[in-house]
Amino acid sequence: MKKRFYTIGMAGHIDHGKTSLTKALTNVDTDRLKEERERQISIELGFAMLYEDDEIQISVIDVPGHERFIRQMIAGVAGIDLVILVVAADEGVMPQTKEHLDILKFLGLKKGIIAITKIDRVDKDLIELVKEDILATLKETVFEDAPFVLVDSLSNKGIEELKEQIITHLKNLEMRDTKGAFRLPIDQVFTVKGQGTVVRGTIYEGTIEEGQMLKIMPKGLDVRARQIQVHHQKKQKAFAGQRAAINLSGVDKESINRGDVLVSSEQFIVTKIIDVSIRIVADLNSQIKQRMPIKLHLGTSEVMGRIVFFDRNEVNGEDGEILCQLRLEKEILTKRGDRFILRRPSPAETIGGGWVIDPRGNKYRFGGKTIEELEKKKEGSPEERLTAVLAEAKSLTLPELIKRTGLKEEIISVQLLNPNFVLYNGKKYTLKSIIRSIEEDLYDRLKEFHLQNSMKMGINKAVLLQEMEERFPDSLVDFVIENSIKNGLFKRKEQFVSLTDFIPHVPQSWAKRAENLLASLKYDGLKVRILKDYFSLAGIPADLEGDLKRFLENQELIVVLDEQYAYYGEVFKEAVHKLQQQTGREFEVSEAKKVLNLSRKYMIPFLEKLDALGLTKRVENKRVWKQ
Repeated sequence: MKKRFYTIGMAGHIDHGKTSLTKALTNVDTDRLKEERERQISIELGFAMLYEDDEIQISVIDVPGHERFIRQMIAGVAGIDLVILVVAADEGVMPQTKEHLDILKFLGLKKGIIAITKIDRVDKDLIELVKEDILATLKETVFEDAPFVLVDSLSNKGIEELKEQIITHLKNLEMRDTKGAFRLPIDQVFTVKGQGTVVRGTIYEGTIEEGQMLKIMPKGLDVRARQIQVHHQKKQKAFAGQRAAINLSGVDKESINRGDVLVSSEQFIVTKIIDVSIRIVADLNSQIKQRMPIKLHLGTSEVMGRIVFFDRNEVNGEDGEILCQLRLEKEILTKRGDRFILRRPSPAETIGGGWVIDPRGNKYRFGGKTIEELEKKKEGSPEERLTAVLAEAKSLTLPELIKRTGLKEEIISVQLLNPNFVLYNGKKYTLKSIIRSIEEDLYDRLKEFHLQNSMKMGINKAVLLQEMEERFPDSLVDFVIENSIKNGLFKRKEQFVSLTDFIPHVPQSWAKRAENLLASLKYDGLKVRILKDYFSLAGIPADLEGDLKRFLENQELIVVLDEQYAYYGEVFKEAVHKLQQQTGREFEVSEAKKVLNLSRKYMIPFLEKLDALGLTKRVENKRVWKQ
């Protein structure tokens, strides 16, 4: 079973004990800033590790409760898998509790636990009244059946029960997609002395590897993941659902902002006009009017824009779905299905939220015809539905496509003739864009490997498959490798894959010493010292010996007899030729010793090498030449 990664969030009114509860669960104080500790309120997002075992890792985000810090709250909860709605026993449901509930609903969060905090401050009767208040507030919401846990963070009452509830919920929850294109909306940017720029966020989807080339969008900046940390631990990889801090090379702190997105692929769309489906909060303070200024919160981005209706000129808070458009002042990165929150800039309030129907919106006429077109878009064209399921699953058979899209086989069969869809291995379909993405990842991986390991032939194909397995099916990666070899992008020797134009070579800084080693070995002919002495005399460090030895052997510049001895390649070939010329079809050890004038310590490894190369075969005390 593969390990799964989740992030949970604390939500609720200010001073209801979210930070104290986080500390009780994790033993970490998430109020890091001096101002936070002085004012005793959370301003920035706080993070901590809550639980980890062989199956699951759980991180927790403590989001600010004060209405002035609602932007940080939205940035935090946009990437969580489970919410702990915190309500203080001595105050009950408060305005910010309700606003947080609206935000969670619009973001599509369906899993939650209600934590009633500060229970030691009140008697049991008041706790029951708070429960009734919460139940009334949650009625007809996705959280109406959420379990209650009574806790007190100072005495630790109920803390273990809450932790067990969290673990149980998440172990039954499907984890985020680790095989898709990597996407991390950035919620913090800072510098570390001696390291440079670091960004932090929750990985929405995909997997990131140390050394991977990435882009900062929507700015289009090329960067490299120099180092990855998860909860202050250095990692080679990080996965969807994890909180990660990524040290980037190729960019300075001033070039990145909260709201930018770190991605591995250009399949995500940068846009300023998006077609959307929205719902409005039930208790609006004032009307929403046509082309009214709005503030869009999507991922960790916050962008001003205007709302454009096509079937009305105002909204008074009615219940139901509204198909409309958002025209933004700045570009954002998004894709179909992304969820967002809408707020009124002034007076500040949450007015609604929804999901992206089409990130490539155009300007349309007012009227029913546009609404009909948006309805069709909402359902998605057959091509869009096929593209969406393949973008998520990476590859599917025809029966799986029928099941996942709900489309009829004859409709799918026609769509699959589109060159954007690729059939491989005779039965599985994928997207051309996915194949291109895998090719790019493999190319970057091989290029980086060749720079670091110039003497090695390439990367073992099995290693490449293993490195990519978290993001793509093995069969698909195997197909891309073989297809790239066929098309001349890569080449393979034995099990090793490399770039077509790559030729193994000794690094320039060690080339002269390697030449000296070979010259010494050639000079000594058949009566050589142990190979390690030649490395030492040439001044080649011990940590380079293994790679250089394999390189020289692969290039047939030396022939390694055993763990101790090796011959210069041409010297060995001449000795074999001489032995063949001066012996019959079969010969004994004593004959070979006489021909080559070698002692037993050289002769036995030499003859065993002939056997290993298939030049001779040992029969009792003799060697027989193979014709």
